[in-house]
Amino acid sequence: MYEVELKFPVADPAPFVSQLFARGAGPAETVEQCDRYFNHPARDFGVTNEAFRIRSSGHSHFITYKGPVVDSRTKTRREIEIALAGEDVGERCAEMLELLGFRPVRAVRKRRTKYPLVWQGRDFEISVDDVADLGTFVEIETLADEASKPAALDAILALVSQFQLPAPERRSYLTLLLEKDGRNS
Repeated sequence: MYEVELKFPVADPAPFVSQLFARGAGPAETVEQCDRYFNHPARDFGVTNEAFRIRSSGHSHFITYKGPVVDSRTKTRREIEIALAGEDVGERCAEMLELLGFRPVRAVRKRRTKYPLVWQGRDFEISVDDVADLGTFVEIETLADEASKPAALDAILALVSQFQLPAPERRSYLTLLLEKDGRNS
């Protein structure tokens, strides 16, 4: 599957959220997330534009690989996400990765408020992310397989045009935080 997304820095998300509800968004769900990113022992994900993380949200944990961006207008990339079972599995998985030579890069902590939206027959997850040490962002995302990727790209661009948002931010939260920290990867 491909994750097709765009994100936008916003000072005040309230006007956007009002417009979102006017377009039929479902009820909000707010979660706390901690994404711990790792770098591969034999290649630099900062150079290859890949990402590998463990996401923890309460007692839910996921390990995720994101491939390089494959589109110049959106942040579309292959995504493989696997749920991990168990309360301390996030810590144990991180320990295992480090023993295998993966290098911890940085944690990204955020409060994510998710709004489901079906627009023009396509499911979107719209999020307002309050990212610690970074600010507030609106993220618009849909999923697609190889065959539906062009339609997903067109759909997300059409949806974004319905709102008055600033220019999209193509860098990841991790990259933005590393730049703020004065680090590369």
